[in-house]
Amino acid sequence: MRVLLIAGGWSKEREVSLSGAIQIENALISLGHDVCFFDLEPDLGRLIKEARRCNAAFINLHGQPGEDGTIQALLDDIGLPYQGSGPVGSFLAMNKYLSKQIFRNHGLSTPNWSLLTGLNQKIPDELNFPLVAKPNTGGSSLDMAIFKNFAELKKHMGQLNTRNDEIILEEYIEGVELTCAVLENSALPPILIKPLKGSFFDYVSKYDPDGASEICPAPISESITRQVQSLSLEAHRILGLKHYSRTDFILDKNDDIYILEANTLPGMTKTSLVPKAALAAGLDFSTLVEKLLALAMESAKNRPRKYDG
Repeated sequence: MRVLLIAGGWSKEREVSLSGAIQIENALISLGHDVCFFDLEPDLGRLIKEARRCNAAFINLHGQPGEDGTIQALLDDIGLPYQGSGPVGSFLAMNKYLSKQIFRNHGLSTPNWSLLTGLNQKIPDELNFPLVAKPNTGGSSLDMAIFKNFAELKKHMGQLNTRNDEIILEEYIEGVELTCAVLENSALPPILIKPLKGSFFDYVSKYDPDGASEICPAPISESITRQVQSLSLEAHRILGLKHYSRTDFILDKNDDIYILEANTLPGMTKTSLVPKAALAAGLDFSTLVEKLLALAMESAKNRPRKYDG
């Protein structure tokens, strides 16, 4: 099968995407597939031209476009199968402001939050410091910071110079970070994350080999494990996600669990969190890639392929 591997692009997470793509390509080749690597560029016409020459796509984009549903919509339009969530689920999960409201609509606990923009920089009185600031539609913990008081935050707010800046302000919950992946409607073993550099799981912690300790299965009680897995499945369901996802949580000192966000295109290097959880469940990296490609083809069985127009 000829597989279009889409990676790179122009977001701040480009290098992370390319790193994972190398390992995905090696896995696909070892499985006997013909791989067409495509470094995403603004000329989407070239993407469609390449897509029409392939049997399926494997998307390994991080940030925008890619995680926001843009590429998924284009592939749907020509009927090319791909792994992961469709345009709507991708958009809902990437937009933290929106997904957190959907979590709350369904009675799931998530830290209190507000949205700051270039036009709206009012901090609601009900938000309590310390506060976490992060881009509304960013990933990989880029540009994330914790502010202990208004003076620290005010300096950061001064950098919101355009109407397009959107920053989520979220109450900081003291506790341990957990993450749990879903694969084909089953929850994988949760992972406990202990940053070794800094106070939270930021970009350096995620991608520096010595940045964090990631323990899988997480050393938590069976009860908490079941709750985290159930919440991961619920987040996957209510956002309308497909094939796989990974949801991040904070477990506080009272054993209360708060959903932070869901990821529809989680990292796919061999040491990334989803492959690590899959391995704990008995799936090595190549088998995981093969499974995701099979899910893509299964979803496309009843969907006609469009080669023209």
